[in-house]
Amino acid sequence: MTTLSAPTTTDLDVLQNVEQRVLWLSTAIVDHANRVRPNASGLKVGGHQASSASMTSIMTALYFEHLRPEDRVSVKPHASPVLHAIEFLLGQLDAEHLTTLREFGGLQSYPSRTKDPVPADYSTGSVGIGATAPIWGALSRRYVGGHFAEQPLGRQYSLVGDAELDEGAVWEAIGDPMVTELGEVVWIVDFNRQSLDRVVPVLAGDRMRALFTAAGWQVITVKYGAALEALFRRPGGEALRDRIDTMTNAEYQRLLRHAPDRLRSLLPGDGPDAARIASLVSDVDDAGLATALRSLGGHDHAALRAAFAEIDDSRPTVIIAYTVKGHGLPTAGHPQNHSALLNGAQFEELAARSGMSASQPWQRFADGTAEQLLCFSAAARLRREPIALAGPPAVPADLGRTPSGTATTQSALGRTLLDLNRVAPEAGARVVTVSPDVSSSTNLGGWVNKVGVWSTSENVDWFADDAETILHWRERPTGRHIELGIAETNLVGLLGELGATWNRWGQPLLPIGVLYDPFVSRALEPWSFGLYAGGQSVLVGTPSGVTLAPEGGAHQSITTPSIGIEQPGCTTWEPAFALDTEWCLLAALGQLGRPDGTSAYLRLSTRPVDQTLAAIPVDPAARERRRRQVVAGGYPLRRSAAASVTIVTMGALVTEALAAADRLAAQGVTADVVCLTSPDLIFRAVQARRGRSSAPTWILDALFPSPTPLVTVLDGHPHTLAFLAGLTCRGAVHLGVSSFGQSGDLDSVYRHHGIDTDSIVSAALDVTA
Repeated sequence: MTTLSAPTTTDLDVLQNVEQRVLWLSTAIVDHANRVRPNASGLKVGGHQASSASMTSIMTALYFEHLRPEDRVSVKPHASPVLHAIEFLLGQLDAEHLTTLREFGGLQSYPSRTKDPVPADYSTGSVGIGATAPIWGALSRRYVGGHFAEQPLGRQYSLVGDAELDEGAVWEAIGDPMVTELGEVVWIVDFNRQSLDRVVPVLAGDRMRALFTAAGWQVITVKYGAALEALFRRPGGEALRDRIDTMTNAEYQRLLRHAPDRLRSLLPGDGPDAARIASLVSDVDDAGLATALRSLGGHDHAALRAAFAEIDDSRPTVIIAYTVKGHGLPTAGHPQNHSALLNGAQFEELAARSGMSASQPWQRFADGTAEQLLCFSAAARLRREPIALAGPPAVPADLGRTPSGTATTQSALGRTLLDLNRVAPEAGARVVTVSPDVSSSTNLGGWVNKVGVWSTSENVDWFADDAETILHWRERPTGRHIELGIAETNLVGLLGELGATWNRWGQPLLPIGVLYDPFVSRALEPWSFGLYAGGQSVLVGTPSGVTLAPEGGAHQSITTPSIGIEQPGCTTWEPAFALDTEWCLLAALGQLGRPDGTSAYLRLSTRPVDQTLAAIPVDPAARERRRRQVVAGGYPLRRSAAASVTIVTMGALVTEALAAADRLAAQGVTADVVCLTSPDLIFRAVQARRGRSSAPTWILDALFPSPTPLVTVLDGHPHTLAFLAGLTCRGAVHLGVSSFGQSGDLDSVYRHHGIDTDSIVSAALDVTA
């Protein structure tokens, strides 16, 4: 029989040796976390040896041959041990960290920009979100480079598992027209044809190629390695290729699990070319046949090298690299290997094959070896200069206007941005707005007309001379509004990356994303993950609640106020008046682009409100006192010497709250009215008063100086303000929206949900009876 071997060169042998060490280390990291480290609770620690193994070839090739310091990489979540193994070999990570995977304070389960000892380029873990992050990172880098300081045009790599491509967020991002201009984006798909529970049943490679091609991407397929290609060149080789190309994923995976004699009998199949294939493989020894079947392009360094050389930097590229899940491990190809752990004997066998010791697993290469020199040269090549962080711009606390007449908090958003641009141009220059095709309907039209729409190149505005055109769509590299398609996940994905430029590129931005408030829930996962990854931005949800009554229940948000309270890394405000909106927005912008910064969520309304009801103090000191209270979470809007009840309201329902107080007064019941601007900050103050946090508590004394029964009312779920009952222990009634709405006029809709003036009066009489 003929023994097959792939053609090699010295450097490919060295690269293969480094890959074997990466495989060993990544497997040992998971093994130690599960089988060595004490685990008093007995809870599963977890980790993904097989998912890591399918990536070792690709990541070894990328980091030790092709990556440059200006490049950034988003690593497949379940391959985090491979990343840490590479960091160890490059000298970036000490051995003591390799024993801490999934330990409190140790290596995170998935790559993290903010929690790992060596910050990852991109946090991953939320399926599909980390994959698309480099797209938004590329856009953010280009935006920063065009407006402030030019950045090195490095590639933005995504290392993606093929099952991750089931996520809709992936295709929403790929389908956005702006993405086709990003030639620095390179995706490498770990095409192992397995998901968590099973072998993927459909041959999806051709479909995947077609989808990426249709989106304008360059598609490079790395399917077979040298050993199989050598077989294909022999008599009967084309028949063997056709046989492997057309067999189902499950059949291929099952063949990987057979002993050589059984493999030899099953591989030819029962088609017309079975005899030719049988004749071909009869001349191949057992080890060569098993090796050949596993010889896929994603594990062949020569094939990977050729693929990297083909990348066309004028358009996005996807490399579809065929791999075996668990490559190099006894679990290779098994449909349930996703979370499988090598047993003791298997781990010892891998140690022997890798030239390592199971008792002393954390070893770099010996001094003077070619492998050590490769690691040293890669480390030197990838060394990045520290980024000089530019300080965030000073954001004024008050722009000096006092709105009058009738206005909405939504309209105040656009007005504040224009005023900020005029009063504080340095801060205004850092503002970048993002929306999913709703800029005109969310009152950003004036801002867009003023600052223009950002584009990688200047495009003709064909309606510039049309007198009936109100919104002018001037696309140019100096524009400061970015509009994506109708995909909220794209918006918040970009928002997170725009909010990370302060420490990724050293240039702080003040990003504001605007979307319809009912769709905050749709965007919640990628938004939350962006906050976790360190992105700092302002998310504006508008219109909110049921106040856009004719739109019906589909456009009426109920749970978003409590989402704002419960979201870590974020402060939420729901202002009632235009000036409250200005003050809250300025405060939110002032928290961005700094190491101790935080994001914000503003919930705005299209409900017109009489601005004189705000009773803004004329005296400068009194005005500043009101502003501080607004930003801290709320202020007393009506206060009496001996109130029988306190009506606590927020947002657009301030009108009904004040009307109810007037009607109660006519019946001899004195009501204070407290206007909350941030139930989030008030809850933190309550927790601090009980010793549960370090937030300031002075605002509670300003709002609730003496205990009275409470009536709380908001255009959202009533439980949002239910925590206030504990402040007084004198009784409370909580009004709000707890059922799906329907179309109608505002009075009818308010009455239906029990948040109208009559309902507030009735609740106040009940709680004071």
